[in-house]
This record gives sequence, structure tokens and C-alpha cells, in this order.
Amino acid sequence: MIRIYFILILLALAFFAVRRFINTPASTLSRPIRHLALLLAALPLLYLGLTGRLAWLLALAGLIFAALARWTPVILRYAPQLQRLWVLLRSGKQQQSTQSKTHTQSKDAMSLDEAYAVLGLKKNASPQEIVDAHRKLMQKLHPDRGGSDYFAAKINLAKAILLKNK
Repeated sequence: MIRIYFILILLALAFFAVRRFINTPASTLSRPIRHLALLLAALPLLYLGLTGRLAWLLALAGLIFAALARWTPVILRYAPQLQRLWVLLRSGKQQQSTQSKTHTQSKDAMSLDEAYAVLGLKKNASPQEIVDAHRKLMQKLHPDRGGSDYFAAKINLAKAILLKNK
């Protein structure tokens, strides 16, 4: 009997959800879709709880928690690589498009004064001082070490402009 009521409630919820989805403008659909996803995740848990079959799921959650607790030192040992991989996956395409735009827009778009300011040098700096300042900044701001492609491009452009004019 409980199953029939549960199915009727599910059908009513589905009807109202579809009706709301159809009447919602496309610009505001993300919030209802998130609510629907949460509801769809909660319904199986509700069903398992009502039918008394939730114990195996809780046991599985405990097993997963225990395994994660045991493997935490191993996971933390590889944390820098995992973080770097996460950053690359999250913003890989965005960095590539930003780098290509920056590269095309910033070609010869920097004056000598700006180049000296970027590298933190005085106007009478020698080529060796330019190279040293470039190396020091790139060690701090390189994209592989958490810096951005934009700053790396600016630093490289400043070095190229200053060495070209020496």
C-alpha cells in the first residue's frame, strides 16, 4: 500500500516539475535543474528508508569512510600533483584561449618604460640584469608554479623588448 502512495507522489512531483520546467525561461533554468537533481538524489534514499533497506547503504558509507581515512597519508603525499591536475582540468581550455588572446593582443603593445616597470629595473639596466630579473620573476609567477599565463606573457614580452633595444 505504501508503494502505491509513493508512486502517486512521484508522479505528482514529476508532473509539477515538468510543468515548471516548460514554463521557466531559459535564463533561469539552472536553479530548478539543481533542485530537481537534489530531489532525484533524495528520492532513492527516502524509498530505501521507508522500506527498511537503508542499512546496507550506511554500511557502505562507513566502509568508504574507513578506506579514505586509511588512505589519507597516501592521498596527501600526492596532493600537489592532484591539485595541479585539478587546476589544469578546471581551467585548461580557458587558459589556452586566454594565452592565445594575450599573445596576439600584447605583441609590441608595451613601451620601454612599462617593460622596465614590469621587471622592476632602472632604465640603465644591463642585459645580464634584465635576464636575472626575468628569471627571478618567472620562478615566482610561472604557470606551472601557480602563476598565470597573463603575467608570464607580460614578463616574457618585457624581457624581449628590453633585450631588443640593448
